This record gives sequence, C-alpha cells and structure tokens, in this order.
Amino acid sequence: MKEILKKIQRNFFSRFDRYIMGKYLGTYFFSILLIISIAVVFDFSENSDKFTMNHAPFMGLVGYYMNFIPFYSNLFSALFVFIAVIFFTSKLAENSEIIAMMSTGISIGRLLRPYLVASALLAAISYYLGTEVIPRGSVKRLEFELRYKSRRRPQIAEHIQMQVDTGVIAYIDYFDGQIKSGYRFSLDKFQNKNLISHLTAQRIEYDTLADERYHWKLYDVKIRTLQGLREKISRENFVDTVIFMEPKDFLATQHQQEALTNDELLDYIARQQLRGSGNVKVFQVEYHKRYASPFAIFILSTIGLTLSFRKRKGGMGGALGIGLGLTASYILLQTISSTFAVNSNWPPVVAAWMPNLLFTFIAFYLYNKAKR
Repeated sequence: MKEILKKIQRNFFSRFDRYIMGKYLGTYFFSILLIISIAVVFDFSENSDKFTMNHAPFMGLVGYYMNFIPFYSNLFSALFVFIAVIFFTSKLAENSEIIAMMSTGISIGRLLRPYLVASALLAAISYYLGTEVIPRGSVKRLEFELRYKSRRRPQIAEHIQMQVDTGVIAYIDYFDGQIKSGYRFSLDKFQNKNLISHLTAQRIEYDTLADERYHWKLYDVKIRTLQGLREKISRENFVDTVIFMEPKDFLATQHQQEALTNDELLDYIARQQLRGSGNVKVFQVEYHKRYASPFAIFILSTIGLTLSFRKRKGGMGGALGIGLGLTASYILLQTISSTFAVNSNWPPVVAAWMPNLLFTFIAFYLYNKAKR
C-alpha cells in the first residue's frame, strides 16, 4: 500500500510539478504583497487627515489594515491569478523552458496539471477567507470606516412591519438605531387567519446585554387576548420577552452582507424570506458569489496558461495586455450581472455563475487551440 501511495505521489507531485507550483504560488503571493502594500499606502495617505481629525487610535488603525489586506486580496484574487500565471509562464517561455519540457513529450494537458493543483490550493484559501475570516473581520473594518473615515449617519427606521414568525406580525412606528430603542410597537398573532392576540407597547428596547439574541424589553404594555367573542385585556408596566427580530433586520447598512459568515447569511436570508422582505437578493448574490469566485481561479489559470506558454517576439507584453483585458471584462461582467440580479428578476445563482460560465467557454476554446 505504501508503495502504491509513493507511486501516486511521484506521478502527481514530481519535481516538475513542484517546480511549476512553486513558481505559480511564489509569483501569486509576491504580486499580492506588492499591490496590496501600494494600496495600503495610498489608502492611508488619502485618509490620514480623517484619521487625525477623528482621533483614530493606533491599535484601531492596525486592526483596520489587518482586515483591509485579506478583504482586498480576496476581492481581486482573479486579477492576481492572471498576473501571476501570465508573468511566470511568459518568463518560462522566454527562457525556452517550456520548449524543453515539451520536447520531452509533455503535452499541454500535462503542463496544465500543476497549475490546477496550485489553483485548488488558492481556491480553498479563497473560500475559507471569503466565508469565515473576512466576514468576521469586516464587522470591525466597516465599523472603523463608519466611525473614523466617514461621518456616522443616524440609523433611523420608520413604519417597520414584518412577519417575525408564522402568523406573527410586528410593527414599529419609529426606531433609533443609536440607542436600540423604538416607539409605538405592536405585535399581532394570527391563527387560521383570525386575530387571537394584539399587544401594544409605548416603547421597545433591544437588550444588548442578554446572553442570547432576540431579547426585547417592552414598556407600558397592553395585551388584548381574543377567544371567540370574548376579549381579555391586561396591562403591564414592563415585559421582558423574546421576539424573533433584531435591529439589523430593519436597519439596513451598506455592505452588510460582507459582514456575515455563510451560516449567518443563510439564517438571515431564511428570516427575511419568511418576513417577505424585498432586499434579500443582495444577500443571495453574495452567498453564491462566495462559491463562484474560488471556482473562477481554475478558469483564469487555464486561460492565463494558454495565452502565455508560447514564446513571442514581443515578450510578455501582448499576453499580459490580453490577460488584463480579460480580467477587467470578468470583473465588469460580474458587477453587471450582480446589479441585474438585485434590480431585475435575474435569479441570484445565475448572476453569480454567469461570468464563470462564459469564461469557461473561452478557456475551452483557448485550450483546444493550444493543443492544436
């Protein structure tokens, strides 16, 4: 058994494979380090006045940029993949290394294998960052941006009505997000389309200190219980209760979907669909993009290889120009399809995967052309 495993390892991770993968990953991470370092310098120089004016703490700045780096690295991973693949493959072609490889009988398909193995590693890292690490970091990053880069806007919602559970409708006339408090609240419970309970409260406050979510404090409460033709009315000065809603459910903030992990995204989507909310498509598109974006690394690696493995007179300039053009087209198409999904009736899964589908055809065409 050990001999079989060693044989498989030799076949799949030969010195040739390790050499190509090392070049790929080394160039990829070097390009990230270079470009993101420049981005950090530009961002700090552009916003240093705001940071000084708003008295941003030093450790807060460090934490902000520690979350800034993985977010933008993952966001532009497609660009980094193209740059890495085209740059080092063109270098191999210029040094006649690929010609030497193919003279030994290595086909374009065999040459592609280490590219795909390295792509699988990058795709796994991208998926983990996009679903677990970046959402948690985005909470702090967005909060820092709101507090120290832009003026804090008042979080106010009016005339909120939503279904918080099956047959349970909540209404808040006015809610202030700064103090997590609302006014003129009502909660109606229906059974078989008949009203069985009507609760009103002059003030409602979200309990931020509670161990569990959905805890609310109600003040000046009046409860009407309906049983057929009978009606029972009771009053309470204070009620501590559980209502399946949170302030973030009706205080929509920009880029809110970026600060949710996959499980939180699914939970949020399910709750918003139950309530009949219309802003759920942004979150659905974000969920599907987290799977589509890592898969794009395989497609873009294939395209990058087929564009740059030949030795060209003009060097890597032509291949790099075509690659950057295709990358810009991919990002533009991704943005357009997401916009159509949010503002039109496009299914979110189609919007997230359509750029990949189109570029898969391009990759197959270029690969077949390279084989010939």
